[in-house]
Amino acid sequence: MSSVIATTRFSVLDRSRIREGHTGAQALRDTVELAREAERLGYHRFWVAEHHGVPGVAGSAPTVLAAGVAGATRSIRVGTGGVMLPNHRPLVVAEQFGVLESLFPGRIDMGLGRSVGFTDGVRRALGREKDDADDFEAQLTELLGWFRGTSPTGVHARPAEGLTVPPFVLAMGEGAAVAARAGLPMVIGDLRDRDRMRRGIDRYRAGFRPSAWSPEPYVVVSGTIAVAGTPEAARRLLLPEAWSMAHARTRGSFPPLPPAEEVEARTVTAKERDLYAAGLAGHIAGTEEQVADELESLLEDTGPQEVLVTTSTYDREALLDSYRRLARVIGTGV
Repeated sequence: MSSVIATTRFSVLDRSRIREGHTGAQALRDTVELAREAERLGYHRFWVAEHHGVPGVAGSAPTVLAAGVAGATRSIRVGTGGVMLPNHRPLVVAEQFGVLESLFPGRIDMGLGRSVGFTDGVRRALGREKDDADDFEAQLTELLGWFRGTSPTGVHARPAEGLTVPPFVLAMGEGAAVAARAGLPMVIGDLRDRDRMRRGIDRYRAGFRPSAWSPEPYVVVSGTIAVAGTPEAARRLLLPEAWSMAHARTRGSFPPLPPAEEVEARTVTAKERDLYAAGLAGHIAGTEEQVADELESLLEDTGPQEVLVTTSTYDREALLDSYRRLARVIGTGV
């Protein structure tokens, strides 16, 4: 194992993807099972996501799911990747994380994003508009103020006030600049566009202002990493998610993940084929040796402190095996 891999933290983000023929309840139970395995394998954090009105995703309430994950584990850090702050009042978000930190002290992370919904219908149901994302920086400042007890309203967030819940900013678009100005750790993806990722990281580091939350820049790069016994088996792990993404971008609905063999047998339009091919490109996938080489190149190129692995697929046993193999690559596997 290279020194750059040995000095980098590795964590897991699970989106609670629903599989064809399975329920949302099963997807949530799968997330909790994966969290237990991630803890056993020595991963640093386990995060869950927020999606609303998406047929293929069960994770719609990340702080609730984080509580379930934290309750089912003992030591791994647990958090969100992320809570979409424009969808919520900052006071309520502070209260939720205050409860989590009170129940599981020293284990909770607060990953925050600026998305306001996948479709117009979801945004209307949430009572939000696209331009609500433009208020993210002000909402972030308000949220952090609830933990410090500096709200001008005279109201106090209980039990959040006085607690320390590490905040992270999910950097999409303006997120890198927001994270830098606020002096917060930044999570940036995805691995398919390394040039864009590098530009975001450079912009973040150049503009970073030390804060009480983080004295120096802290970069988390996120993306799909698939590890298997052969390159072909690793690539098959990528097929369900790539097909679902292509389907979503052509038909406006993100479906449950199909088995890889069904994806290979499906007839697709020319546009879907192009999007599907793009969805398969740029990830880190292969045998343990191949992934170790690719990881070393990524880490030397971007210099992050942490990697957040976001792999989703239909075959749960193959996914668990991928995380076990990756743990061996990074030196935490048992």
